[in-house]
Amino acid sequence: MEIFECIDAVARPLHDFGDEFMSDEATSATGLRAGFPPGRGFYCRGRFGVLGEAPVPVVQAVQGFLGPGLVSAGWSAGRAVMSAGDAAACYARAIRQWGRTHIPADVDVEHFNRLARQLIDAADADALPLFAGWRAQPCPDDDPVGAAMQRVHVLREHRGACHLAAVRLCGLTAQAAMVINLGTEQATHYGWEQPDPAAATLLPRWQRAERLTTELQAPLYAALTPQQRTEFAQLVTALTAAPTPT
Repeated sequence: MEIFECIDAVARPLHDFGDEFMSDEATSATGLRAGFPPGRGFYCRGRFGVLGEAPVPVVQAVQGFLGPGLVSAGWSAGRAVMSAGDAAACYARAIRQWGRTHIPADVDVEHFNRLARQLIDAADADALPLFAGWRAQPCPDDDPVGAAMQRVHVLREHRGACHLAAVRLCGLTAQAAMVINLGTEQATHYGWEQPDPAAATLLPRWQRAERLTTELQAPLYAALTPQQRTEFAQLVTALTAAPTPT
Protein backbone atom coordinates (compact mmCIF):
# COMPACT_ATOMS: atom_id res chain seq x y z
CA MET A 1 0.00 0.00 0.00
CA GLU A 2 1.27 3.47 -0.88
CA ILE A 3 1.81 6.03 1.88
CA PHE A 4 -1.03 8.40 1.01
CA GLU A 5 -3.42 5.50 0.42
CA CYS A 6 -2.68 4.19 3.91
CA ILE A 7 -3.12 7.60 5.53
CA ASP A 8 -6.46 8.08 3.79
CA ALA A 9 -7.57 4.61 4.89
CA VAL A 10 -6.80 5.06 8.59
CA ALA A 11 -7.35 8.77 9.28
CA ARG A 12 -11.12 8.73 9.68
CA PRO A 13 -11.40 5.43 11.64
CA LEU A 14 -8.69 6.52 14.09
CA HIS A 15 -10.32 9.90 14.56
CA ASP A 16 -13.85 8.58 14.97
CA PHE A 17 -12.91 5.75 17.33
CA GLY A 18 -11.06 8.18 19.55
CA ASP A 19 -13.99 10.57 19.37
CA GLU A 20 -16.33 7.80 20.51
CA PHE A 21 -14.19 7.34 23.62
CA MET A 22 -14.12 11.05 24.38
CA SER A 23 -17.88 11.51 24.02
CA ASP A 24 -18.95 8.27 25.73
CA GLU A 25 -20.98 8.62 28.92
CA ALA A 26 -18.84 5.82 30.37
CA THR A 27 -15.79 8.07 30.00
CA SER A 28 -17.61 10.90 31.76
CA ALA A 29 -18.57 8.47 34.53
CA THR A 30 -14.92 7.53 34.98
CA GLY A 31 -14.13 11.20 35.49
CA LEU A 32 -16.92 11.59 38.03
CA ARG A 33 -15.63 8.61 40.01
CA ALA A 34 -12.17 10.19 40.00
CA GLY A 35 -13.62 13.32 41.60
CA PHE A 36 -14.08 15.60 38.60
CA PRO A 37 -17.28 17.66 38.51
CA PRO A 38 -19.83 17.21 35.72
CA GLY A 39 -18.84 18.98 32.53
CA ARG A 40 -15.55 19.11 30.63
CA GLY A 41 -13.12 19.07 33.55
CA PHE A 42 -11.99 15.47 33.11
CA TYR A 43 -11.77 15.85 29.35
CA CYS A 44 -9.74 19.07 29.42
CA ARG A 45 -7.54 18.34 32.43
CA GLY A 46 -7.02 14.73 31.35
CA ARG A 47 -6.41 15.19 27.63
CA PHE A 48 -4.28 18.32 27.97
CA GLY A 49 -2.63 17.37 31.26
CA VAL A 50 0.36 16.03 29.30
CA LEU A 51 1.26 19.71 28.75
CA GLY A 52 1.92 20.16 32.46
CA GLU A 53 0.66 23.05 34.58
CA ALA A 54 0.26 25.40 31.64
CA PRO A 55 -1.80 28.61 31.76
CA VAL A 56 -5.15 28.45 29.99
CA PRO A 57 -4.03 30.56 27.00
CA VAL A 58 -1.16 28.14 26.39
CA VAL A 59 -3.48 25.12 26.49
CA GLN A 60 -5.84 26.92 24.11
CA ALA A 61 -3.02 27.70 21.70
CA VAL A 62 -1.73 24.14 21.69
CA GLN A 63 -5.07 22.39 21.12
CA GLY A 64 -6.68 25.02 18.91
CA PHE A 65 -9.96 23.49 17.81
CA LEU A 66 -12.04 23.88 20.98
CA GLY A 67 -13.56 27.20 21.93
CA PRO A 68 -11.64 29.21 24.56
CA GLY A 69 -14.55 29.29 27.00
CA LEU A 70 -14.84 25.51 26.99
CA VAL A 71 -11.11 25.06 27.55
CA SER A 72 -10.92 27.72 30.27
CA ALA A 73 -13.86 26.30 32.22
CA GLY A 74 -12.75 22.69 31.85
CA TRP A 75 -9.09 23.28 32.66
CA SER A 76 -9.92 25.41 35.69
CA ALA A 77 -12.51 22.95 37.02
CA GLY A 78 -10.05 20.08 36.68
CA ARG A 79 -7.20 21.94 38.38
CA ALA A 80 -9.02 21.77 41.70
CA VAL A 81 -9.23 17.97 41.48
CA MET A 82 -5.70 16.82 40.70
CA SER A 83 -2.41 17.86 39.16
CA ALA A 84 -2.02 17.95 35.39
CA GLY A 85 0.27 14.92 35.43
CA ASP A 86 -2.09 12.88 37.60
CA ALA A 87 -5.06 13.88 35.43
CA ALA A 88 -3.24 12.78 32.26
CA ALA A 89 -2.42 9.44 33.87
CA CYS A 90 -6.06 9.04 34.96
CA TYR A 91 -7.21 9.87 31.43
CA ALA A 92 -4.78 7.32 29.99
CA ARG A 93 -6.22 4.67 32.29
CA ALA A 94 -9.71 5.61 31.09
CA ILE A 95 -8.55 5.27 27.48
CA ARG A 96 -7.19 1.80 28.12
CA GLN A 97 -10.28 0.76 30.06
CA TRP A 98 -12.52 1.91 27.20
CA GLY A 99 -10.40 0.00 24.72
CA ARG A 100 -10.75 -3.21 26.69
CA THR A 101 -14.52 -2.84 26.42
CA HIS A 102 -14.80 -1.74 22.78
CA ILE A 103 -11.97 -3.32 20.78
CA PRO A 104 -13.25 -6.54 19.17
CA ALA A 105 -11.78 -9.68 20.73
CA ASP A 106 -10.59 -11.18 17.44
CA VAL A 107 -8.24 -8.32 16.50
CA ASP A 108 -4.51 -9.06 16.49
CA VAL A 109 -3.70 -6.25 18.90
CA GLU A 110 -0.14 -7.50 19.38
CA HIS A 111 0.64 -6.88 15.70
CA PHE A 112 -1.24 -3.58 15.76
CA ASN A 113 0.87 -2.50 18.74
CA ARG A 114 4.10 -3.42 16.98
CA LEU A 115 3.22 -1.38 13.91
CA ALA A 116 1.68 1.52 15.84
CA ARG A 117 4.70 1.74 18.13
CA GLN A 118 6.97 1.76 15.09
CA LEU A 119 5.01 4.70 13.69
CA ILE A 120 4.85 6.61 16.96
CA ASP A 121 8.50 6.11 17.82
CA ALA A 122 9.63 7.25 14.36
CA ALA A 123 7.57 10.45 14.36
CA ASP A 124 9.16 13.89 14.32
CA ALA A 125 7.31 15.73 17.08
CA ASP A 126 8.68 19.20 16.37
CA ALA A 127 5.82 21.75 16.58
CA LEU A 128 3.43 18.98 17.72
CA PRO A 129 3.50 19.39 21.53
CA LEU A 130 0.23 17.63 22.33
CA PHE A 131 1.31 14.59 20.33
CA ALA A 132 4.74 14.70 21.99
CA GLY A 133 3.12 14.81 25.42
CA TRP A 134 0.96 11.78 24.72
CA ARG A 135 3.83 9.87 23.16
CA ALA A 136 5.74 10.36 26.42
CA GLN A 137 2.84 9.02 28.49
CA PRO A 138 3.63 5.50 29.80
CA CYS A 139 1.89 2.72 27.88
CA PRO A 140 1.99 -0.61 29.77
CA ASP A 141 3.09 -3.71 27.87
CA ASP A 142 1.07 -6.05 30.08
CA ASP A 143 -2.25 -4.72 28.76
CA PRO A 144 -2.08 -5.16 24.97
CA VAL A 145 -5.71 -4.27 24.30
CA GLY A 146 -5.57 -1.17 26.47
CA ALA A 147 -2.21 -0.25 24.94
CA ALA A 148 -3.72 -0.53 21.48
CA MET A 149 -6.41 1.98 22.41
CA GLN A 150 -3.86 4.34 23.91
CA ARG A 151 -1.85 4.18 20.69
CA VAL A 152 -5.02 4.95 18.71
CA HIS A 153 -5.29 8.08 20.84
CA VAL A 154 -1.64 9.02 20.31
CA LEU A 155 -1.95 8.63 16.54
CA ARG A 156 -5.14 10.67 16.60
CA GLU A 157 -3.28 13.45 18.42
CA HIS A 158 -0.57 13.34 15.74
CA ARG A 159 -3.03 14.01 12.95
CA GLY A 160 -4.87 16.62 15.00
CA ALA A 161 -1.67 18.53 15.67
CA CYS A 162 -0.66 18.32 12.01
CA HIS A 163 -4.11 19.54 11.01
CA LEU A 164 -3.92 22.57 13.30
CA ALA A 165 -0.58 23.52 11.76
CA ALA A 166 -1.97 22.99 8.26
CA VAL A 167 -5.08 25.06 8.97
CA ARG A 168 -3.04 28.02 10.15
CA LEU A 169 -0.58 27.71 7.27
CA CYS A 170 -3.51 27.89 4.84
CA GLY A 171 -4.69 31.16 6.34
CA LEU A 172 -7.63 29.83 8.36
CA THR A 173 -8.44 30.23 12.02
CA ALA A 174 -9.21 27.09 13.96
CA GLN A 175 -12.75 28.37 14.50
CA ALA A 176 -13.29 28.86 10.77
CA ALA A 177 -11.99 25.36 10.08
CA MET A 178 -14.41 23.89 12.60
CA VAL A 179 -17.36 25.75 11.06
CA ILE A 180 -16.40 24.69 7.53
CA ASN A 181 -15.95 21.08 8.59
CA LEU A 182 -18.87 20.68 11.01
CA GLY A 183 -21.25 23.61 10.57
CA THR A 184 -22.19 26.28 13.07
CA GLU A 185 -24.34 24.04 15.30
CA GLN A 186 -21.59 21.48 15.85
CA ALA A 187 -18.98 24.21 16.24
CA THR A 188 -21.11 25.58 19.08
CA HIS A 189 -21.06 22.12 20.68
CA TYR A 190 -17.27 22.31 20.66
CA GLY A 191 -17.24 25.59 22.53
CA TRP A 192 -17.38 28.28 19.84
CA GLU A 193 -20.04 30.75 20.96
CA GLN A 194 -22.30 32.02 18.17
CA PRO A 195 -19.84 31.30 15.36
CA ASP A 196 -20.47 33.03 12.06
CA PRO A 197 -21.16 30.83 9.04
CA ALA A 198 -17.99 30.26 7.04
CA ALA A 199 -17.64 32.13 3.77
CA ALA A 200 -17.80 29.86 0.73
CA THR A 201 -14.54 31.41 -0.45
CA LEU A 202 -12.75 29.77 2.48
CA LEU A 203 -13.64 26.21 1.45
CA PRO A 204 -10.64 25.82 -0.92
CA ARG A 205 -8.33 26.80 1.94
CA TRP A 206 -9.82 24.12 4.17
CA GLN A 207 -9.52 21.54 1.39
CA ARG A 208 -5.89 22.53 0.94
CA ALA A 209 -5.39 22.18 4.72
CA GLU A 210 -6.78 18.64 4.56
CA ARG A 211 -4.30 17.74 1.81
CA LEU A 212 -1.45 19.38 3.67
CA THR A 213 -2.34 17.46 6.83
CA THR A 214 -1.91 14.22 4.93
CA GLU A 215 1.39 15.45 3.50
CA LEU A 216 2.63 16.32 6.99
CA GLN A 217 1.83 12.76 8.09
CA ALA A 218 3.63 11.16 5.14
CA PRO A 219 7.05 10.90 6.87
CA LEU A 220 5.37 9.04 9.73
CA TYR A 221 3.95 6.32 7.48
CA ALA A 222 7.19 6.07 5.54
CA ALA A 223 8.44 4.21 8.63
CA LEU A 224 6.43 1.18 7.47
CA THR A 225 7.02 -0.97 4.40
CA PRO A 226 4.23 -1.17 1.78
CA GLN A 227 3.22 -4.58 3.17
CA GLN A 228 3.19 -3.25 6.72
CA ARG A 229 1.04 -0.31 5.65
CA THR A 230 -1.47 -2.72 4.15
CA GLU A 231 -1.50 -4.74 7.36
CA PHE A 232 -1.81 -1.63 9.49
CA ALA A 233 -4.78 -0.33 7.50
CA GLN A 234 -6.49 -3.71 7.80
CA LEU A 235 -5.85 -3.81 11.54
CA VAL A 236 -7.21 -0.29 12.05
CA THR A 237 -10.36 -1.26 10.16
CA ALA A 238 -10.81 -4.35 12.32
CA LEU A 239 -9.92 -2.65 15.58
CA THR A 240 -12.33 0.26 15.12
CA ALA A 241 -15.23 -1.87 13.90
CA ALA A 242 -18.27 -2.26 16.10
CA PRO A 243 -18.04 -5.52 18.08
CA THR A 244 -20.15 -8.35 16.72
CA PRO A 245 -23.13 -9.01 19.06
CA THR A 246 -22.89 -12.34 20.89
